[in-house]
Amino acid sequence: MTLAAPSFELLPGADDSPVLLHVPHSAREIPAAVRAGILLDDPALERELDHLTDAHTARLAAEAAEAAAVPPWRFVNRLSRLVVDPERFPDEREEMLAVGMGAVYTRTTHRDALRAADTDPEPLVERYFRPYARAVTRAVAERLSAVGRAVIIDVHSYPTERLPYELHGAGPRPPVCLGTDPFHTPPGLLAAAREAFSGCGGTGLDSPFGGTYVPLEFYGKDARVSALMVEIRRDTYMTEPGGPAGAGLTRLAAALAALVDAVPR
Repeated sequence: MTLAAPSFELLPGADDSPVLLHVPHSAREIPAAVRAGILLDDPALERELDHLTDAHTARLAAEAAEAAAVPPWRFVNRLSRLVVDPERFPDEREEMLAVGMGAVYTRTTHRDALRAADTDPEPLVERYFRPYARAVTRAVAERLSAVGRAVIIDVHSYPTERLPYELHGAGPRPPVCLGTDPFHTPPGLLAAAREAFSGCGGTGLDSPFGGTYVPLEFYGKDARVSALMVEIRRDTYMTEPGGPAGAGLTRLAAALAALVDAVPR
């Protein structure tokens, strides 16, 4: 049974799987009421969506889940990150506020105005961000209850060329960037990821993007929750900035399935 909500979807895997594939940035959908608060005209908005959307990552996760020996669970955002970005903090703890890209973006990837500077983020945070966060928290708690642990694998992509909004984009941009957390990323999980993606052009660590996504209820507190971010450089599987997927997607889905299967059970 698929558990659905207007803005996100939890897609069940095997009862004994601890793995949750989290896909937060794959969608382009923006509700009309939210679109009304965006300053860009339609062509400019489509260009911005091309730059920001982790295109085809929901398909990549789906193909990996189908190929895995023990299917993982999947939590997929069905709305664009221009509605809210579920992986940001909704307050002053979020460093991306400095470039207008906290939980509710006010600036574009090229630092142009996206929303009015005095936009109150609270209505969007209340309508979209908090329900999403609660639902992911429940999904992780259910894996803990079912199998005693949870492994969150965050599925992203990133552009070949650095975009102006990137705060830490001056470093290496490998085919596959693995984002880690000192508390939630055990060495075995990182080693399994490096092995799984070894045939995809090579991996790097925490550059150009670092860290992992863990719900705040567990973050830094519960070592039963492991996490790893997988950032795939877009030229390895699609036409940039927002074009179709290519043959590389199948290879990457197989690698992601291998990582899922390598998670010790």
